[in-house]
Amino acid sequence: MIKINCQSSIKFIGDKIIYFDPIKQEKLNDADYIFITHSHWDHFSKEDILKIKKDSTKIIGPNDIEEECSELGFVKENIIILKPNQNIKIDNILIKTLPAYNLNKDFHPKENNWLGYLITIENNTYYIPGDTDVIDEISNIKVDTCFIPIGGVYTMTACEAAQYINKIKPKKVIPIHYGMVVGNKEDFEMFKNSISKDIEVEELIKL
Repeated sequence: MIKINCQSSIKFIGDKIIYFDPIKQEKLNDADYIFITHSHWDHFSKEDILKIKKDSTKIIGPNDIEEECSELGFVKENIIILKPNQNIKIDNILIKTLPAYNLNKDFHPKENNWLGYLITIENNTYYIPGDTDVIDEISNIKVDTCFIPIGGVYTMTACEAAQYINKIKPKKVIPIHYGMVVGNKEDFEMFKNSISKDIEVEELIKL
């Protein structure tokens, strides 16, 4: 089961509980893994991490969150710092990191080494791109389910996202990063109506 409450906050519910960029969370202290794409407040919310963290939780993210993770009470062995273009396995999760950055704006510079994640769980591959434009490094990925930002301003627009999805052709696409800071219902409708009919579009952010 996949749950998205807002923005880019994704929760996988199965044998293990996996969060990506948690924000506006209930206090459940149930996370087995927390993946962080970058250190902006709406992706690396320390308040929300404390709501879902338990003693054994592993947190995975870029270099600039390491010190703050220690301050949040994560022990050293449960803080996993990654850079783009790495391939690793954490327990039963296969992870490939990809770059996430802007092309013609300064919100997410390439040199920050912020992350997108291509993860494989039980033979299903998911792409969680972080805040990015349509960059060369993600142009030919193969993925079953793609979470894609559509809000524009800080990321690709709905139109750019649709063109990208029609190119890589995942089985399913789930739009994210709209409705809280930027983007709205009209962006979702524009995106949905531009997607090839052979690609399933799932709406998990309810506005």
